Amino acid sequence: MNTTIKQPVAIACLFTWIGFVCAISFMEAWLKFRAPGVTLPVGLGIGRLVFGALNKVEWVFAIVVCISVLMYRKSMFTVPAISLLIIIVVLLLQTVWLLPALDARAEQYIQGQPVAPSKLHVWFVGMELLKVTCLFITATSLFKQT
Repeated sequence: MNTTIKQPVAIACLFTWIGFVCAISFMEAWLKFRAPGVTLPVGLGIGRLVFGALNKVEWVFAIVVCISVLMYRKSMFTVPAISLLIIIVVLLLQTVWLLPALDARAEQYIQGQPVAPSKLHVWFVGMELLKVTCLFITATSLFKQT
């Protein structure tokens, strides 16, 4: 039996993207604070750097996947296209609102200024869970099209 994968680059990007988000958002983000000698300000500085870099990598993945899905689409109302649209909306919200707001809070703390309680981290975790779910749905849907 000869099976051809129609969108190997998009599928590889999606599963790699899932790995990046899970490793950074669900593991590195809180684990770094348990390392000996890592103070809260140092951990926040590392987090700002890592999440800024992740965001840029995510946009590269998003562009590659969008190009692939657009090239092979039969309709704009397919499961991969709709879940990809959700991913892009989440990524856009994170880029223009959530990450800058979290960066500003981290900078306040690093500078020794008081930081009011907020639910921004809850929003971030919720968006990451939604994004990973949609990434998985998109990847498996594309894979099933083979």
